[in-house]
Amino acid sequence: MTIFHKIINREIPADIVYEDDLCLAFRDINAQAPTHVLIIPKVQIDSLDGLNSDHKHLMGHLLLKVPEIAKSLGLTDGYRITVNCGEDGGQSVDHLHIHLLGGRKMNWPPG
Repeated sequence: MTIFHKIINREIPADIVYEDDLCLAFRDINAQAPTHVLIIPKVQIDSLDGLNSDHKHLMGHLLLKVPEIAKSLGLTDGYRITVNCGEDGGQSVDHLHIHLLGGRKMNWPPG
């Protein structure tokens, strides 16, 4: 069970900014920008590599929630989303998640 499961199950606290039947969004405790939210599916998918055709609706739902959540957080001048995959990709929790970052100018390349 990952830390994200414990957040979904309310076993550990989180600053939740959005929730519906398919996903949960909460502030990252290791924020890399003034606004840094993680958007996670409520079902276990380890990473992007774990996706299959059955996940089309879920992934579409997650991506459609990004601008809605960004707007609710006041990110009117833009934002960045990132999905890390695997150890070399910087993924630290084995549960698919979208990073929503904003509140400052984002640089490129990201690093």
